Amino acid sequence: MGEAQVSLKHLFRVFTKPEHKDSKLAQIEEHLSDNILDFLSQHVVTKKTSLEEVEQDFADAMMPESPEFVSTHAENLLEKLVAHSVNTYSPTFIGHMTSALPYFHLSLAKLLVGLNQNLVKIETSKAFTPLERQVLGMMHNLVYEQDESFYEQYLHSARHALGAFCSGGTVANITALWVARNKILGPEGRFPGVARAGLASAYRHYDIDNLGVLCSRRGHYSLSKAVDVLGIGRENLITLPCPEQVLDPAEALRKGREYQEQGNKLLAIVGIGGTTETGHVDPLDELADVAEELGCWFHVDAAWGGATLFSKHYRGILKGIEKADSVTIDAHKQMYVPMGAGMALFKNPADANAVRHHAQYILREGSKDLGATTLEGSRNGMAMMVYSSLHILGRRGYELLINQSIEKAKKFAAMIEAHPDFELITSPTLSIMTYRVCPAAIQEQLKTLPQVQAQRLNSKVDRLVVNVQKLQREAGKSFVSRTRLECPVYGAYPITVFRVVLANPMTTTRDLRAILEEQHAIASRNRVWQELLAVSAPATLDQA
Repeated sequence: MGEAQVSLKHLFRVFTKPEHKDSKLAQIEEHLSDNILDFLSQHVVTKKTSLEEVEQDFADAMMPESPEFVSTHAENLLEKLVAHSVNTYSPTFIGHMTSALPYFHLSLAKLLVGLNQNLVKIETSKAFTPLERQVLGMMHNLVYEQDESFYEQYLHSARHALGAFCSGGTVANITALWVARNKILGPEGRFPGVARAGLASAYRHYDIDNLGVLCSRRGHYSLSKAVDVLGIGRENLITLPCPEQVLDPAEALRKGREYQEQGNKLLAIVGIGGTTETGHVDPLDELADVAEELGCWFHVDAAWGGATLFSKHYRGILKGIEKADSVTIDAHKQMYVPMGAGMALFKNPADANAVRHHAQYILREGSKDLGATTLEGSRNGMAMMVYSSLHILGRRGYELLINQSIEKAKKFAAMIEAHPDFELITSPTLSIMTYRVCPAAIQEQLKTLPQVQAQRLNSKVDRLVVNVQKLQREAGKSFVSRTRLECPVYGAYPITVFRVVLANPMTTTRDLRAILEEQHAIASRNRVWQELLAVSAPATLDQA
C-alpha cells in the first residue's frame, strides 16, 4: 500500500500503460466485462446503513500530496465507493427510473473515454459531429415523421439544428424554453431582441408585465429551474391542480387567458409525456390546440415517456406530440443508455437559431460546430451510445422492451388490486404506478367516513407506508420509492404512497410478488398496523 514514486516517468506511464495486466483495476475491468451482475452481487454489499456512516469515508478535504498506485486506489474504491453504491441492475430495484444497461455499453464506454472527443466543435470531434446530427435526425423522425427530403435538407445544414444533445432532461427543458423565450421576445423593428437587450427592455418593448409558463402540478421540478435561470421568475410558473393526474385543456385555456388579460404574455404550455410520479400523459393533442389559440409555444416534456413512440401498439398514448414546437427525450431512461444522454428536439429546424452564438476562436459563423446552438459547451460524445443502441436494438427491439414494461406494470397493478391489504392509487398509463399498504378493514372504513376523520385515519396509513418503505430499503433485498400525491378518491388531501418504475427487463412477476410479500410482512409486524386494526369505529377515530 505504498505511495507511487513521484517522477515524470511514473506520470507518463499513468497516461500510456497500466502498471501490470493483473493489476486490481484490470481485474475489475475484466470482471465487469465478463459478468456485471456477478460483479455487482459480490461487491455492492452495503455494510453501512446510513449516509452519515458513508460520509465518514469521504470526510477529508485535504488535497492528496503524492500519487498512489492505481491498484491501491482501486482497492480503496471497491471498499469505500462500490460497496456502498446502489445496485441499479437488481431486478428488485424498482423505485426509480435508473435501470440495468445492455452489456455492450461497457465496451462502448471505454471507447468513448479513450477517444475523449469534445462535441462543442468539429476541430475536437470531427466524425462525432455528423453522427450526433444523424442521431438527432433519427429521434426527430421518431417524433415528427417528416419525409426523406426534409432530412436531406436539414440534417447536416450549418444554418439549422434539429435539436440539441444535453446532459439530461433538465438542460433539455431549459434549452427548449430558452429557444421559445428568444423567439417570442425576438428582434422587431429597431428592437434587437431579448437575447441582446435583456428581459427588462423586452418587457417594455412588448408592453407586458411578465412572461409565464403553464403546466400541471405533476410538471417536473426542472421547469421551476428553467423559469429561474431564464429570468422569468418562479412566481410565473403557473401550475394547475390535476386531480385526475393530467392537465385539463379547458382549465389551461381559461387560466392562460386570465394570465394574459392581466397584462402578461404566456411563453409556453408544457405538456407532460409521462410524469415522473405516476407516469401519466397529458392530453397533448388538445393542449397543442390550446397553445395555438393562446399564441404561445407548446413544449412536451417526454423525458420518460418519449421512448413509447418506438411501440406501434402504444404510440397512440402520446397522440399530439407531433404538434409540439419542442420535445424533451432522455435516452438514459427507457432507451437504456448510460447517464447523461438527453435531447431537446425542435419541430422547426430554424428555431435553434434564436440561441445561436459565435466566437472568433471557436463556433465561427457558418461552421457546423454543435456548440453554437447548445446551452452546454464542452460535452462528450454520448450520441455514440444512442447511435449504437438504435442500431443494435432497432425500433422493433425497443418496441419489445416498451411493450413488456407496460404489460408488466398492468400485471403488477392486477396483483395489487387482488390483495386485500394493498390499495392501487394510480393505474399505470406507461410503466409507473403508485399504491399503498392499508389493512382491508381500514379501506372499507375510509369509504364511508367524513372527510376530517378520513384525513386523520389516512395520516396513520401514511406513517405505515413511510415505515415500510424505509425498513424495506434498509433490509436491502428490494427497493421501491415513495411520494405524496392527491388522488380523486381522497380529494385534495395528499396521501403517502409507494411508487414503482417497471423498466428493468429482468424484473419478473415472481420478483414483484416477492416485493409485495415482503412489504406485507414488514407492515403486519409494525406498531402502526396494530394501531390501525384497533380502529374499529368512528368514535375511536376521535381519540386517534
